[in-house]
Amino acid sequence: MTGPRDRYGLILRLLMLLLGVAALSMAVPLALARVFGEGAMCRAFLLSMGPVLLAALPAAVLSRGKRVRFSAGDGFLLVFLAWVFTCVMGAAPYCLAGLGIGFSDALFESVSGFTTTGATVFADVESLPRSLLFWRAMTHWLGGMGIVVLTVALLPLLGAGGFQLLRAESTGPESEKITPRITGTAKILWCIYLAMTVLETALLMLGGMDWFDAVVHSFATTATGGFSSRNNSIAAYQSPFVDWVCVVFMLLAGFNFTLIYRLCRGRLREVAVNSEARAYGIIILVSVILIAATGTGLRQAFFQTASILSSTGFTAADHNLWHPLAQGVLFFLMCSGGCSGSTSGGIKVIRHLVFFKQTGNEMKKLLYPRGVFSIWLDGKAGKKEVVYGVTGFMFLYFLLVFAAALLVSTAGIDFFTGINVGLLTLGNVGLGIGKMGPGSEFSAFPAYVKWGLSFIMIAGRLELWTVFVFFSRDYWRTWT
Repeated sequence: MTGPRDRYGLILRLLMLLLGVAALSMAVPLALARVFGEGAMCRAFLLSMGPVLLAALPAAVLSRGKRVRFSAGDGFLLVFLAWVFTCVMGAAPYCLAGLGIGFSDALFESVSGFTTTGATVFADVESLPRSLLFWRAMTHWLGGMGIVVLTVALLPLLGAGGFQLLRAESTGPESEKITPRITGTAKILWCIYLAMTVLETALLMLGGMDWFDAVVHSFATTATGGFSSRNNSIAAYQSPFVDWVCVVFMLLAGFNFTLIYRLCRGRLREVAVNSEARAYGIIILVSVILIAATGTGLRQAFFQTASILSSTGFTAADHNLWHPLAQGVLFFLMCSGGCSGSTSGGIKVIRHLVFFKQTGNEMKKLLYPRGVFSIWLDGKAGKKEVVYGVTGFMFLYFLLVFAAALLVSTAGIDFFTGINVGLLTLGNVGLGIGKMGPGSEFSAFPAYVKWGLSFIMIAGRLELWTVFVFFSRDYWRTWT
């Protein structure tokens, strides 16, 4: 790139391509609106996607046959802008649907969908147009694996620079390529994601759901989002079969997709020795045992553990009625999250593992001041940079939870509820304890709180650093 103007032009062109891919996905709910005879929704989707596609067309023509390279700083900016503008575009159908909601509510719902949080402003989702319900679930599915990952898979022009985008959008302290080519990695991830969605849809239909509900809930499960087409979520079906299907796929979606790929290739030993995979299994087992020991049924214990740990936020029972110990376990799981490289939110198991091991090392240093200790992951010594990164991440994470609680408390809401709101929005869980438990919604929150929480949801989905790097003077010095 020869100058700032060329650099700005490249980012704008790529941004329009990313938005164009997201806008093109609205063709599916548009077709459904036509089939369902929802004329108002047809107009809403056309007005939402049309201008974006027209603006993206010149960018596609100018980029045809080209391959581009850009720095890590360019990648952070592009990913952040893509998420912000995609969420704004995704809010348009809610505003144009004639539901009587303002832009703040529409944006909150859109951000909650794309970030797979699952928090909602709608008290009665069953009254919404079916095509809008489908779009609402589809935002989960697009955001779960990642808008940018999809674009990298579809557009070879991003070339080597695509890894900068993938790293900025992926979950966990480190990103890993499955194949030497980043486009190939993105395609494999999306193929696994699609296969899981199709398989779960078929099983849910086998369990008695119609095709619409099955697809909506499959989108929400594989993306660990939690938006349902029923007011009572999965509890509305009262089906043990449906519950167990959701449990399996919520736990799979909270597992590292790279390890799922290795399982599919028969590389079982690599998965068996993986430290995060083992810790993930131990957390599930211990949580289920503790919850079930309080008198809660085994199926409900498994379901709610899978739902909260994976950050899906589905409900099959009202856990506010459970024993305090069971609620305490769920509260811990809200702070945990699934594996790195999954679609789940939260801190991630690997960071807890690193933090736990480093705490042990610090205690050893008290006994052996001259000793040199490393954390061991997957049978190998971990990098010091990962330990430093995890420490910084944990500090910033809980600082933001506290900030969210303070923001919510300005609206006259008690501080414990504020902590719940902070954890469920930053961790993209969507479901908390107490007042933010099953059946809760955000319509009564003031507009400024919804805007603040929308920012926090995006920050949580992008693993904090991709957003907060812009608050560093060093970033702007290097970028300009």
